[in-house]
Amino acid sequence: MAENIAIIDCGTNTFHLLVVRQSNSEFETLHKEKVSVRVGKGGISKKQLMPDAINRAANTIQHFKDVLTGFEVDRVFAFATSAFRNATNGEETRKIILAKTGIDIKIISGPKEAELIFRGVNSALDIGNKPALIMDIGGGSVEFVIGQHNKIFWKQSFEIGAQRLLDLFHKTDPIQSEEIAKLENYLKTNLVELVVQIKKYNPQVLIGSSGTFDTLSDIYCEENGFIKNENDGETPLSLEGYFKIHHSLLSKAMGERMKIPGMIEMRVDMIVVASCLINFLLKLHSFNDIRVSTYALKEGVLDQILEGHF
Repeated sequence: MAENIAIIDCGTNTFHLLVVRQSNSEFETLHKEKVSVRVGKGGISKKQLMPDAINRAANTIQHFKDVLTGFEVDRVFAFATSAFRNATNGEETRKIILAKTGIDIKIISGPKEAELIFRGVNSALDIGNKPALIMDIGGGSVEFVIGQHNKIFWKQSFEIGAQRLLDLFHKTDPIQSEEIAKLENYLKTNLVELVVQIKKYNPQVLIGSSGTFDTLSDIYCEENGFIKNENDGETPLSLEGYFKIHHSLLSKAMGERMKIPGMIEMRVDMIVVASCLINFLLKLHSFNDIRVSTYALKEGVLDQILEGHF
């Protein structure tokens, strides 16, 4: 029996809405939407969701609910990640949104988020039968998974997302070399376990999912005349292309970055520190390839729904 399902992903920077028509183990996408909510802005380093951020979150969820009335949705699954789970008022915020909108958001753990991201990526593309490193850069946290097709070897979530890195290290624009050095020292300190696991499994491919990687692929496609198909599970990016974009980002202030073809406003401030994180990994370990998955957490949730786990 077919039913319409909505999945809401309440990220630290962006809220996503995915509406699908499910029939057995198949689905048809009816609607996709993302809104820059910046729920972590102003308070993420204090472990607080600020009043204006809570209002933006509640208004966006209400907007999503209004959208859903046009799709006769049977079930709604809403999830929140780093900003909610680390805020002292995260649970209070969840209750406020529930009271205002009637939508109950489940705050998920870092390991669960990493698992769902892997499920999304695994359903988007063929990871292959050798270990790959999957990376999802959020505003609050970054998830790393080492795995191969249908199998996870190791997963962990680190609270080093782009909003946090932006607040800590990107004080001048363009970013200064001293700031990059401090950021990289911070990553060395905070990613010790990742380094251990990379040495253990020796992944040759880096697979990125979500915002930063989407935008890097958009820029790469604009530069090379590629046409992206939004329905594809994977979009183009090469290591050579990434390094060219990265060095360009480092030399530009925000206004200049905004003029880069493929750049979007919701990514323009955080993309520098996010790219520095990617570059740190590529200097740390010799990867043969970089790939971009268009699926992430919300598609991982969908994968579990299709398997009957929700």
